[in-house]
Amino acid sequence: MSNSLTTPGIAAARLNPDAYADHFDDLYPDYDPHEAMVAADRCYFCHDAPCITACPTEIDIPLFIRQIQAGQPEAAARTIFDQNILGGMCARVCPTETLCEGACVREAAEGKPVEIGRLQRYATETLITRNTHPYTRASQTGKRVAVVGAGPAGLAAAHRLAMKGHDVTIFDRCEKPGGLNEYGIAAYKAAHDFAQAEVDWLMRIGGITLQQGWALGSDGTLAELQAEFDAVFLGMGLAGVNALGLSGEDASGARDAVDFIAELRQTDDLSTLPVGRHVVVIGGGMTAVDAAVQSRLLGAEHVSMVYRRGREAMSASDYELSHAANEGVQIITNAMPITVHANGAVREVEFAYTHAGETGIEPTGETFRLKADQVFKAIGQTLEGAPEGLALDGRKIKVDETGRTSVPGVWAGGDCTGGGEDLTVTAVAQGRDAAESIHASLMKSGA
Repeated sequence: MSNSLTTPGIAAARLNPDAYADHFDDLYPDYDPHEAMVAADRCYFCHDAPCITACPTEIDIPLFIRQIQAGQPEAAARTIFDQNILGGMCARVCPTETLCEGACVREAAEGKPVEIGRLQRYATETLITRNTHPYTRASQTGKRVAVVGAGPAGLAAAHRLAMKGHDVTIFDRCEKPGGLNEYGIAAYKAAHDFAQAEVDWLMRIGGITLQQGWALGSDGTLAELQAEFDAVFLGMGLAGVNALGLSGEDASGARDAVDFIAELRQTDDLSTLPVGRHVVVIGGGMTAVDAAVQSRLLGAEHVSMVYRRGREAMSASDYELSHAANEGVQIITNAMPITVHANGAVREVEFAYTHAGETGIEPTGETFRLKADQVFKAIGQTLEGAPEGLALDGRKIKVDETGRTSVPGVWAGGDCTGGGEDLTVTAVAQGRDAAESIHASLMKSGA
């Protein structure tokens, strides 16, 4: 081992080589069939199940759990995929503790919900690993749809449209499809290249062509897509990253957390990925948690995650924050960065304590500094290159309840639209629902 946790600065190979595989393996092991049936037996199979309402894709959760209990995991998977074609990845990354499991009556009665997420993972992986695709295409309609973005919203829309018999072309700027699932999720949540396995399985529906290395604006315009295709779905996510607006934030060692996570996900040998001895992550959402935890897993000795408001305002769930703390991440709240001190490279970050004032969050006048070799900025992402003519909702694309934009023949969904929750499962629901609206519109116009 060439380096250690105490090696100064930013360095690779801080851990024993065997530690990386262990640190970045699945956070939870798969259920075996017996364990799944025992876990399923805890479900009350509520008639008016609150877990269904809490799921953005409205999966019939009691039904699929009953199917697992009956020893039919593939039927359970079909129930899940009918509503959420990316149900395998969602089972791994959804904040189930605040969605379906948070609404579970067992949670209210006992403080221990049915493990819906792990049961969903068991069912979906049973089908995906058998390389069986349960859907077939309808008769071809002769209609062609362009989908911009191969993330959760775009993939969900493309699959539903292909299943309806339309020919779909997905345009994506990245080398691999998957969007957030491939580039923006902690590696231990999507171990063993599951994100790509799920995309490969999804594409088996047929009728979908993937064109990679294509970005809206630089490689083609919305008007050009409209001229070539019968409908367009925009699901390009958020490519821009908010800046801190501070002195020193461009110094060596300071970078965007989303870029760090993407690099980590695409690195074959994690021992080659350098990380600081002292890491500071600025932000309070899931990206901040993922960057902080993975810094620790790579061998950073001291990792601090700092957020300008109280813990109750952090968008990361209590479960994720507790996981970060258990991994050794120091979580500091009510503190805002005011200066990044550097001498060419980052040395310290200076913060001011905050409180709620008349104009919002205000500094108290008391400051402190954290030593930092590396600073990750995780204060939100923004939409870049929204096509001209589209109405916006704030800084995102405005859509109605079916995903229609202000431009006829153009729909949108996922993180690039207003009103979303920046969750994979929400993006899937929006892509699926927009596809149904597109299909209805195309069939009406073709009648």
